[in-house]
Amino acid sequence: MKTYLRFGVLVVAIVGTLAWLAASGINESKTYYKTISEVKEMQSAVMGKRIRVTGDVLPGSIKREGEHVHFKIHEKERNLQLDVVYIGKDPLPDTFRDNAQAMADGKMLQDGSFHASAIAAKCPSKYEAAPGKQPAAQPLNAAKPAATS
Repeated sequence: MKTYLRFGVLVVAIVGTLAWLAASGINESKTYYKTISEVKEMQSAVMGKRIRVTGDVLPGSIKREGEHVHFKIHEKERNLQLDVVYIGKDPLPDTFRDNAQAMADGKMLQDGSFHASAIAAKCPSKYEAAPGKQPAAQPLNAAKPAATS
């Protein structure tokens, strides 16, 4: 009987440890998506927590200082800006440039700057047809349907 009791205690301890590790991992990887206006309103509530902030890169604001990249994102509707410092190790995306929509993943600091560990960027105008024009035609070497005889 003592063997079953010891085995049961060991199983409960292992399962409890795994559950604790899973719960703490989920809490650590949980990221909230916020707009710049929400970050400004809740500044003390989001301080030090991992969040994602999106906005358009302000033209002329991208500055490279060693391994860090400083830039500003802005929210056009409310005319708000947020200073972002990218401290990640991955290279910035090719689409990261002035006026591109960028999403910064990181933490807000006491000084009001946002330290990002990851940046995602897209330039929607690059992938859309110009106003009043048709999308590009299919390439000439595209597969043709087989002829039936």
